[in-house]
Amino acid sequence: MTKILSFALMLSLIAGAASAQMATCHSRAAEKNLHGAALTSFMKKCEKDAHASCDLSAADKKLHGAAKTSFTKKCVNDAVGS
Repeated sequence: MTKILSFALMLSLIAGAASAQMATCHSRAAEKNLHGAALTSFMKKCEKDAHASCDLSAADKKLHGAAKTSFTKKCVNDAVGS
């Protein structure tokens, strides 16, 4: 059990460090000064792209089950930003 928790913590730290270096969807939308339908469209595409990228990262790391779900959720949230 502690090995799983340690592994999950390590993955979240790695994902957090990697995502801190890249611009989020929200920050890029703000830089482009998007509003209304353009913002909605941009955010939808950006989130879709982030999900695809995070799925590939999870596959590269050979994650399955709950570890994959947790990793992908955090990865997408980090990529989209707030």
